Amino acid sequence: MKLYVYGDNVDTDVIIPARYLNAPDAKSLASHCMEDIDANFASTVEAGDIIVAGSNFGCGSSREHAPLAIKSCGVKCVIAKSFARIFYRNAINIGFPIMECPEAVDGIAPGDKVSVDFTTGVITDETSGKTWQAEPFPEFVNGIIENGGLLKALKARGVAK
Repeated sequence: MKLYVYGDNVDTDVIIPARYLNAPDAKSLASHCMEDIDANFASTVEAGDIIVAGSNFGCGSSREHAPLAIKSCGVKCVIAKSFARIFYRNAINIGFPIMECPEAVDGIAPGDKVSVDFTTGVITDETSGKTWQAEPFPEFVNGIIENGGLLKALKARGVAK
């Protein structure tokens, strides 16, 4: 598990540059994820890696492509001081877990090993032994994430076809 640490105001155009919005699938989006802020991200990210970022992560346009590109890279979650509201909503809608916890962001150092318990909201820096409490998602939001997105969760409940 690797950490990718970014600052404040990482916008959706940096997460997935607009020139790739017509990519044919999520895997193609993932291959260009973060390339304008971190040219090596897409080639080094592995399943289970975590992004740690400052305030207002995902600001900018309302495109769902941004959280989809990150999720499609295999990133386990994003921990940030705060998220742009539309990014937050889009992440939940596609079943991608994100956690707001300014104290964790301030306490986690590049190279640390971090684990996350989405049910309790506990973030653990296994390198330093420190823990932080993020607000856990309500049960219905956990259901959306566990089912892989809002539409899949509605289908699982028999509400949508």
